[in-house]
Parts: sequence; structure tokens; C-alpha cells
Amino acid sequence: MSRVVQNFFSDNGIIHQTSCIDTPQQNGRVERKHRHILNIARALMFQASLPIDFWGECISAAAHLINLTPSSILSGKTPFELLFRKKPDYQHIRIFGCLCYAHYSPRFKDKFGPRSRKCIFIGYPFGKKGWRVYDLENREVFVSRDVRFYETEFPFSEDKPTDSINTGFRFLDTSGPATQGEQFAPFGSPLAQTVAPSSAELNPATTGLRPTQVPSAEPSQPCSSTQPDSPVAPSDPASTGLIPAQPASFSAEPIPPPCSDPDHFVLDPTTTTESNNSEPPAESIARSKAPRNIRTPSWLNDFVSHTARCFDSTSPTPSHTPGTSHPLEHYLTYSNINAAQLSFLAAIDSDTEPRNYSEAAKDPRWRLAMAEEIRALEDNGTWVVQSLPHGKKPIGCKWVFKTKRRADGTVERYKARLVAKGFTQIEGVDFHETFAPVAKLVTVRCLLTVAVAKGWEMHQLDVHNAFLHGDLDEEVYMSLPPGFRSGTAGQVCQLQKSLYGLRQASRNWYSKFVTALMHYGFRQSETDHSLFTFSQGGVFLAVLVYVDDMILVTNDPISCAHFKDYLHQCFRIKDLGPLSYFLGIEIIHSDSGLFLNQRKYTLDILTEAGMLGSRPAHFPMEQQHRLSRDSGDPIPDPGLYRRLIGRLLYLTITRPELAYPVHILSQFLQDPRQDHWDAVMRVLRYLKQSPGQGIFLRPTSLSLTAYCDADWASCPMTRRSLTGYFITLGGSPISWKTKKQTTISKSSAEAEYRAMAATVSELLWLRALLRSLGVSHDFPMRLFCDNQAALHIASNPVFHERTKHIEIDCHFIRQHLCSGAVETSHQVGHSGSSFSNLRGSIME
Repeated sequence: MSRVVQNFFSDNGIIHQTSCIDTPQQNGRVERKHRHILNIARALMFQASLPIDFWGECISAAAHLINLTPSSILSGKTPFELLFRKKPDYQHIRIFGCLCYAHYSPRFKDKFGPRSRKCIFIGYPFGKKGWRVYDLENREVFVSRDVRFYETEFPFSEDKPTDSINTGFRFLDTSGPATQGEQFAPFGSPLAQTVAPSSAELNPATTGLRPTQVPSAEPSQPCSSTQPDSPVAPSDPASTGLIPAQPASFSAEPIPPPCSDPDHFVLDPTTTTESNNSEPPAESIARSKAPRNIRTPSWLNDFVSHTARCFDSTSPTPSHTPGTSHPLEHYLTYSNINAAQLSFLAAIDSDTEPRNYSEAAKDPRWRLAMAEEIRALEDNGTWVVQSLPHGKKPIGCKWVFKTKRRADGTVERYKARLVAKGFTQIEGVDFHETFAPVAKLVTVRCLLTVAVAKGWEMHQLDVHNAFLHGDLDEEVYMSLPPGFRSGTAGQVCQLQKSLYGLRQASRNWYSKFVTALMHYGFRQSETDHSLFTFSQGGVFLAVLVYVDDMILVTNDPISCAHFKDYLHQCFRIKDLGPLSYFLGIEIIHSDSGLFLNQRKYTLDILTEAGMLGSRPAHFPMEQQHRLSRDSGDPIPDPGLYRRLIGRLLYLTITRPELAYPVHILSQFLQDPRQDHWDAVMRVLRYLKQSPGQGIFLRPTSLSLTAYCDADWASCPMTRRSLTGYFITLGGSPISWKTKKQTTISKSSAEAEYRAMAATVSELLWLRALLRSLGVSHDFPMRLFCDNQAALHIASNPVFHERTKHIEIDCHFIRQHLCSGAVETSHQVGHSGSSFSNLRGSIME
């Protein structure tokens, strides 16, 4: 280390520490990367049988390939993509060590002179658009743009004596005239052995249904050793006339998969016969003596493969590529992988969700899921198979596959859903009204808080194939499901009931469910149309519906059981037991209350963004962020930014402190920039600090308390103010919001008063919601504000000149103050106070 560096460390108070001699374990991260690079470099050298003198070129090529290779640590991204914010281009990648011919343009051209030079490809130059090649005749290393590659021929792949290798090579830069380069040390003996993989084809471990039309593929040898799976019990086709396409029953006849799938490989001893019998090119270096007998290197026992399958001892010895002394199939085996690793690898492969029917038909679990779906549709009488009437056009359908998981991430079931292509429906012909309400998340938190305070039981129900129960009023025809055919050509399905994907499906299901609840004696809440209550003889039941997921709370277990039996008679429901996981919200019961969090959902966001290993942040956003529409350069993938913002919006269900940063970042969805992306990454690093953080609902008195605040003219682009409020029910947080005001406020008092008006509106709505749940709130609801001018305006009819443009809000608040529904109080928002903390959660 130079004296200049030492003086720099001394002047800046930097302590320079070094590792001990012969102690590489003190520099473990670098040593591990060295191992990674050397493993790749050795593989390149052994495959091409290059002499050891090319070790530097192998290292450079290995580093280049690692930078372009996706990594699981980086969530499937490459180091190149993280550095340059764009995906790498792989068109320049060539097989290392192969034969190539580079264009040759000498200074003094000869009409009958050579126009190319026989070379070996040895890497990728830095800062130039070309390839590094080694001239076999002139022993020069140079860079050329015009190169023709022969990627199946390796000049150094055959054994040669030491004196048969030309000694010394030089580097030639083709950017200028050809000059004599620097002479290097002579070569050593070439490495005689090389590890070259044989040809591969698919592992046909999975079989599938034969679809009506199997996607075409290039002709290939069908995979061998395929055993058909046990057949899946078919549905009765007599009722619908719908039968599987090929064969006639819903069987598991194997479909020979094309051999282009890179996920599973099996070594094929027959694919290299042609290469063994072919004559080597005339230009190849001839053998000067018989090949030597070389023992198998012991280091090959340290390598295993997760993709290659070895032949057993009874199979014939596979042939290999010429010049390969140690074929790859002799040394790659699954025997070195323990049982836990094999199970983990099998789970990763098996949990992949198929993208279409052809992929799903190869897996017996998805075939079973499709069979259950078809059986449910037939039992429900969803369609009738008939000929298509003249003038009618059927809509299409497709399979959608989803792996349902529990709160801990384990697989619950494999779900296959047949959905109609509703985007092809014509309004006024195939559908009319489409709106159907769902439960508000504020209602969910309020219902759970009341249930905790009153000691009610909480259950969760799920309706199996909910949309299939809706009655269809329109005449809609649909093509046959993929994988099935009818006995008569040209027949289609006339839908008798709703199907997933139809534009009116959710509305039809909601109407059917409301009818069933009304028949039982429930009343629909006017504040939230997805909330239904039953109160009779001291028995109270409340049902909250979110599409096909339901929360059921009750004070009488016997009446609850009777109601479940009634629902099971009307629909096919699934009793999920005590409420524990609803809409991605984990609900933890304790003697002191309920804890709501979205830990699994948060970890999924961090995993998707590749931020699980990030450094945690203590705040989700800088207080003086200065974000604007033109902050930084445009990002290469705006869709990923929008997806992350959408997921963060849903995370605010149990994370009130994210309301403000998500509100700010959601303003840049149209054209996100680099600064906006950096701000999102900071929010994710904040989530990394405490992914299991949430809200706690306490069993206390059911009194409404609200805190409101405004940030006057805070938006630098529009100078509109922000409204923020935080409402608790007996100390339990149930409602919060950060929203930009619709108009520009001329003073801070005006902005605060508009925030008070928005908070009073929410309080009145919550009081009506509590009344639907049998909770009366006769005493005034307390509203805290830290602006004295706004409180004076609310209490006194003064400041006419300053308030006439907000007179409606003034009269609205004064009316409820005079009626005793709301009671205002002043709260000083000094540093460290509870109000300041609440304000920071919502506003900053």
C-alpha cells in the first residue's frame, strides 16, 4: 500500500485492517466468489480441452457469463440487469473454445490471398463490439467483428504431444493496422480430457390428458420409460354429451412431450452416433501418437447436477463426443444429493403453476383439479350441450390454474377454474348490469372490533364455485372446454347458470346469495350492502360477504350451527372453522384481543422485488422528499412500479403508517422515474424491518374517537392540501385515510376545516354502521384537531368573509355540533405527543 493511501487513511481517521497470512477464511465473501468463477472457468477449459496457458481467458469469459446469468438470490435477475436497469442481450454468446474463422484484411491485399483466419473463440472483449479469438497459425490474440463460428468443433479436443502445439502467442488489436504483439511464454501440454455433455431430451415423468389439439413441436424422438399415471375418475358424460377429446374417457394417456423443454433432461446414448461416425474436418490438428490412458480425476466426484440423469449400471455405456475422455454421464448423479434436497427440488418443480391446458395436462394433480371442476359444473347444471343456433356466436373459454396456500405458505389445494372469455361479450346482448358490492375493509375491522368487545364467536365460510350458483337471464353460448369434445361436431355449451369470467357473473351470484339470506330472516345494512344481520329472541348473527368469502359472528353457537346447515342446503359451502386468515389478513386470537397483520403478504412483496436481503430502514419515507413528476430518468419497467404500488395499497389495510408514502408514490403511476423507484425501494426496506407489524383490536368500550389534520398547500405540483384522519373504536384503529383535497385552500384554517368535514362524514357513517351491528352510540363522538382557527369556525358563526366559500362545510359541521353528535377538542401537536405520532403515521 502506497504512502499516499496511508496518509489519506490517517487524515480521515480510517482504520485499515487486513486479513492474516494464509487465512483466506477471513475474506470469505471474496473467496466464495473466487470459487464460483473458478468453477465456471474450469468447466469452460475442460469442455474445450484448452491448455492451461488460456486460464486468464477462461476467467474473463466466466466472469462475463456470470454477469449475464439469472440468479435466485437476485429474484431471477442478472447482475447486468441490476446495474444497467435493462435486460442483457444474449445474441453475442458463443460456445467457448470452439472453432471459428475471423475475417482477415491484410495491409497489402492479394486478390488470391486468404480472406479469413482459422482461430479459436476465447472470450468477449471489454469496450468493443466483437469477439476475442486466437489465431492458430500466427499465434495471435485479436478482436474481430466478422467471425463465423463452428460451435460443434473444438481444435484442442484431441490429444497432441507437447511439440505439436505452436509456442508463444501475441495479442493483435484489429482496431488499427496489424502489428507485432508481445510474445508470451510457451504453452504447456494441452489438457487431454474434457467434460462435454451429451445430447439431452425431456424427462417424461409426468403424463397428461390429450387435448383436442396438441401444440405442434419440432419432430423429435419421444421420451422413453414413460409410465402412465393412474386414471382419473371421469364425470358422467351422458348428462351433457361432453366427453374428453382423446381418448374417449377422462384417462391419463401420456402425451409424448417435445424434447425442447429445458427443465428435465436425460442423457441419450443414441444422439451422438452421427458425431462419432463423422470424419473430422480437414483443418483439424492430426494426432501424432495414440491417446494416453488417463485415470478419472478425483475432483469430478465433487460435482453434482440437478438436471442430468445418469444411466444405471444395467444400461449400455453411452457413447460420447470425439475427444471426450471422461463423458459427463459417468460422473453426474443424484446419489450425492440428500433426501431433503431432493424433496425441496421436487417441491419447487411441482408447485409451478401451468400457464395453459397443455402444460397442466402433464401433471396428475392438475388433471384431478380439472376433473373436479368439470364434475362440479355438470352437477350444477351449468350448461346444456347443443348445436349453435343460426346467427349466434359463442364466446370462448380457458383454464386458469392457481395453487391455493395457507397462511404459513403450505399448499392447501390445487385449483383449476374454467372461465369464460367475457371480454368477447356484447353489452345489451350477452349482458346488461354488472355491478356487485363487496365488503369495505373498514367494515371488516369494525365488525371484528365489536366482536372482540362483546365476546362473540368468529367463523369463516367459503362457498365452493360461488359464481356457478347465479341464475343467468341472458342467452349465452360458449365453446367446449379445452380438452373435451362432443359426440357431434359443431356443438357448443348453452349456459344455464353463471360462469366465472362472464361480465354479469358476480352480480348474479350476489343477487342469489342476498335472496337466500333474506329468506332466512336477515336484514341488509344500509351503510354497507355486503353486511347482513339477524336479531331475534336474543340471538344475533352477522354475515359479512366478500365475493365468496364470508365472516360469520354470533353470540349463540347453536343458532350458528343451524344457519350453517341452511347455507349448506342452499349452496355448497366449506366451513373453515374459527376466523384465522381472511383476504390475506392473518388474524391471531389472544385473551387480550385480536392482532391483525399481513406478514405473508409482506414477505411475498419483498420476495418479488428481491429485497429480502436488503438493509432495513427505520422510516418509510423522507420527510422532505421533494418528489415531482420529473424526478430522475424514466425507469425501464413501469409495470413493475405500478404492481408494487398496487400491492402496497392493499398492505395499508393493517399498516396505517404506509398511508402517506403510498399516497405520494401513487401519483406517479403514469410515468414513474428513478427517484420514485428509489422511494418505493425505501418503503420496502422499511417493511423488511418488521414484516409482521399490524394493528391490535382491544376488548374495550365502543366509543368513537377521531384525530384529523391537514397539510396546507403541501403538493408542489398543484398546491392542494392533504387531508388525514385516524379513527379508533374503543382505542382500536378501524379507519384512516390520507387524501388530497379537491380544491385549493387559501389558508391553513380552511385546509384544516375541510379535513374536519371529511372526518365528521366518516364518523357519522361509522355510527350508522355500529347501529346495524346493534351498538348504540348515544354520547358525542370526540374529534381532535390542532388548529384553533378551524375550531372557532366550527363553533361560532363568524368570519363570514373568510368562510363564505366553504359555507356548506361550515353548516355541516355546526349542525352536528349543535345536535350533540360530535364534540370537538383542541389537541396540541407538539413533538412527542400522541397526536403528533398519529399525525406522523398518516401525514408524514
